[in-house]
Amino acid sequence: MLGRRVFNDENHGNDPKADDFKNMILEAMVLGGVFNISDFIPSLEWLDLQGVQAKTKILHKKFDAFLTNIIEEHETSNSKSEKHKDLLTTLLALRDKGDDEGNKLTNIEIKTLLLNMFVAGTDTSSSRDRNVKEEDIQNLPYLHAVIKETFRLHPSTPLSLPRIASESCEIFGYHIPKGATVLINVWAIARDPKQWDDPLVFKPERFLQGSDKCDVDIKGNNFEVIPFGAGRRICVGMSLGLRTVQLLTATLAHSFNWELENGLKPENMNMNEAFGLTLQRVVPLSVYPKCRLSPNVYSSSF
Repeated sequence: MLGRRVFNDENHGNDPKADDFKNMILEAMVLGGVFNISDFIPSLEWLDLQGVQAKTKILHKKFDAFLTNIIEEHETSNSKSEKHKDLLTTLLALRDKGDDEGNKLTNIEIKTLLLNMFVAGTDTSSSRDRNVKEEDIQNLPYLHAVIKETFRLHPSTPLSLPRIASESCEIFGYHIPKGATVLINVWAIARDPKQWDDPLVFKPERFLQGSDKCDVDIKGNNFEVIPFGAGRRICVGMSLGLRTVQLLTATLAHSFNWELENGLKPENMNMNEAFGLTLQRVVPLSVYPKCRLSPNVYSSSF
């Protein structure tokens, strides 16, 4: 908008002016959405029973002073150096010269446009400038699909823990004698081409609404994907483990931008697995995180 930073972050984001501006934005959103009796009983408007008008006028003066200062600083800086190609420069040019039809903007109109941009572009973004909370998880369907697909392709335990057949039985033509040790190949079941389209492809969309597997869960109710086992001997830590993975994954994805080491591209990653009691990567994943939220979000949480 302005071709420069409005607030400096030399103090790790603790610029007092930035805090003042943030408070102004928050107050504008509160005043804009407050239940105002005068809106429903116009005859009482002149009384300003809740003080909404008075507070709005005070806030307007603050914004006006803030925006006036921005315009004056912009004009001064542009007069001393090459002009920036930014929104404010364009607006000021329309004020001074007008458009092809001679229409000119006024300072009031410019400040109104800037205010709309600041408020609309700041509050809607800053409201997401926080850590993921556990209650957010239920509203993240694609995250759930990613977690399901990850457990399908890469179950933490590729073979279920050993079980002993309590009675002789027959399963799909195979005789299982009493006392036999049984190992369930969880890894192979979840890659069965009879049950899954493109079974070797990582495709979370297969679990989204409208797909044929949208109702499949990973909690032992659907036998085509049982990363935690199923039945009475299902993993007792399933609920805690699943919540932990969901929250941790959401937090890492939301709080950081990630880069693979040495410029490696995702399609060239070595996804080979080393089988054991638990499933591991042959080549450990090495990535670089870069903070994508405001510094204060990390200082209060990590």
